[in-house]
Amino acid sequence: MGNLIIEIPPIGARDCYYIQERYKPCFNYPLHKHNVIELNFVEHCKGARRIVGDNVELLGDYDLALVGCNLEHVWEQHECKSATIHEITIMMPADLLPESVLARNFMQPIREMFEKAQVGISFGMEAIMTVYSRINQLVKSDESFYSAQSLLAILHDLAVSGDYHTLSSSHYSHIETPVTSRRIQKLKDYIDAHYQEEIRIEFLSDMIGMTPNALSRFFKQRTNRSVSNYINEVRIGHAANLLVDSTMTIAEIAYRCGFNTISNFNRIFKNVKEITPKEFRDSYKKNVFLV
Repeated sequence: MGNLIIEIPPIGARDCYYIQERYKPCFNYPLHKHNVIELNFVEHCKGARRIVGDNVELLGDYDLALVGCNLEHVWEQHECKSATIHEITIMMPADLLPESVLARNFMQPIREMFEKAQVGISFGMEAIMTVYSRINQLVKSDESFYSAQSLLAILHDLAVSGDYHTLSSSHYSHIETPVTSRRIQKLKDYIDAHYQEEIRIEFLSDMIGMTPNALSRFFKQRTNRSVSNYINEVRIGHAANLLVDSTMTIAEIAYRCGFNTISNFNRIFKNVKEITPKEFRDSYKKNVFLV
């Protein structure tokens, strides 16, 4: 995205984190990305909208999101009527926890959470309330060993809560997700290379020596989604990129990404993203900042 703000975070080479608290009447910062991990907490934000990668979500009174490096994101006003928005942003360098530390057994929950944060993570109310007071207290603390320890504890408790879901699609964010099965990887590689074409499950099942029914069960067990849902996610991820980065019409994008009718594309896109392709494109246009 050529008109995206590339933010330079105010984190020094020796800093563990940077934290900023804001009380404001509206969301007015444009779409941006940066080379640090961001934990962003917002309250009094009902009706606002969060965009992370190709994910768009309407917010309630509270929001807490973890956004990985170089993933575009923005909180926009949308239908938010609050004049007392409270926002706390915590930025952490990507190497805050080196791989030698993340590889330890007790760090596994944080490691897995950071991996998922590459496409963005949104936390539920139970997780938010678990760390609410500590995030507010962290703002009042000077950066020290104990405040860094408190931040790690917050990250740990969010990770072990399991009360979160991922946001952007991996195909939009160009993130490679780990696969433990060679047969699943073979299928994914084929789908990723041929998503613009018709893909029949009978052909896929022949590729790995299974019946179509056995393939469907095997794929669902290993990926937690059906084959058709995965194919649609791949196509929608590529379509989202074109909606943001090209001037192609929605119909052209639909056919380019393997959908045989515009109505089918609109229906599946809204089912996956909860907004129409036009609404998705318009959301990005409103947040473009020319530089």
